[in-house]
Amino acid sequence: FSSCISNGPYIMNSANGNDTKKFKGDVRSPGVPSRVVHVRKLPNDINEAEVIGLGLPFGKVTNLLMLKGKNQAFLELNSEECAQTMVSYYSSVTPVIRNHPIYMQYSTHKELKTDNSPNQVRAQAALQAVNALHGGGMGSMAISADASSIGGAGAQSPVLRVIVENLFYPVTLDVLHQIFSKFGTVLKIITFTKNNQFQALIQYADGMTAQHAKLSLDGQNIYNACCTLRISFSKLTSLNVKYNNDKSRDYTRPDLPTADSQPSLDHQAMAAAAFGKIGCDVLCCTCIVTPSSSSLGVYGDVMRVKILFNKKENALIQMSDGTQAQLAMSHLNGQRLHGRDMRVAFSKHTTVQLPREGHEDQGLTKDFSNSPLHRFKKPGSKNYSNIFPPSATLHLSNIPPSVVEDDLRRLFASSGATVKAFKFFQKDRKMALIQMGSVEEAIESLIEFHNHDLGENHHLRVSFSKSTI
Repeated sequence: FSSCISNGPYIMNSANGNDTKKFKGDVRSPGVPSRVVHVRKLPNDINEAEVIGLGLPFGKVTNLLMLKGKNQAFLELNSEECAQTMVSYYSSVTPVIRNHPIYMQYSTHKELKTDNSPNQVRAQAALQAVNALHGGGMGSMAISADASSIGGAGAQSPVLRVIVENLFYPVTLDVLHQIFSKFGTVLKIITFTKNNQFQALIQYADGMTAQHAKLSLDGQNIYNACCTLRISFSKLTSLNVKYNNDKSRDYTRPDLPTADSQPSLDHQAMAAAAFGKIGCDVLCCTCIVTPSSSSLGVYGDVMRVKILFNKKENALIQMSDGTQAQLAMSHLNGQRLHGRDMRVAFSKHTTVQLPREGHEDQGLTKDFSNSPLHRFKKPGSKNYSNIFPPSATLHLSNIPPSVVEDDLRRLFASSGATVKAFKFFQKDRKMALIQMGSVEEAIESLIEFHNHDLGENHHLRVSFSKSTI
């Protein structure tokens, strides 16, 4: 998210009360706008991703000071204007994290100066990971609250149907509430998956508010170039919500039971995947012919792969965490591999079990937890910002000086694929783009040639590219 959006995910860390003594800044008069926001009444078990997320809807979070011993935090945004939008919004819509209402106000300091104490290292690592993942935020989503933008349409249903296309990052019920609350009071939300698409029904108090939200948000991206909102009016005029949990919510009935809700992939956790496992880490895939981790490894670190003994076209693939599993599923489900469509879904299993000692499984299970090919070990790695859907164009890197275009063309054609175009990067000949005959050929080529030994101690790095030649 970027400027002018509603409250978002959140963040914070385990600093102790003594950190307040280390905080230094220019003291200002209370109530004077500052790009530093003081957050209070945080729950004891809050994590970094949750605190950072409080500021993400309004702009880039440039610094973070955690005072967990005092249930407080300081967030520094990239501009005073962003901080003003944030404080103004939360003065009318109180954010709630883990059933705790959160309060905030301008800090009396105009900037944060943190040190390298152990208590701050984790917070800074989380911030680095967030900036790497969100680079640019939701700048593309310019929202106008000008009522004059509402057309002269007749009476409309107060219930909107929302489909999220190109689901690059997980979108939760809370994220939707934060976005749609910008245009009026959201009464109820129900989320569900239909036809492999994340969808939601959102009910406002009246049709006019729903119309305004639709006109402003339809076709907009929650994040840059992904998570596109497709909005239409529902035939329903009211939603029947039975439970308040991570899938449905009636904001007019806080007394509703939670029932049994499945663990969800928190929006904030994608920004801090290194700080704990979430959701389901294991994917069930069909159309798998070899226990290779290469294709899924583009979207996360593959820990284990198990091909099912009696159904060898099926496999269980365990990712490092639930966010990576979500990315792999959203990008690879429906893609073609070896002439067949892959079907990827979350598994009921939470881990892939290795065969017991003395029990052979014909090599159908492999452990990749110590693989040197993992791309996402480091929080904030640039690989986080280079995650793209499968495409016919591949990005090649780590090319030695002695390897020329013809060498790489021959290499990729050796598997029977068609090479349509090739181009070295003008400013860095260690990198190149190669366009295959189809997306399917590109996927198979990535599996075949990622980590290929090119000599001179250079192993080829292959990933999908958003560019074309």
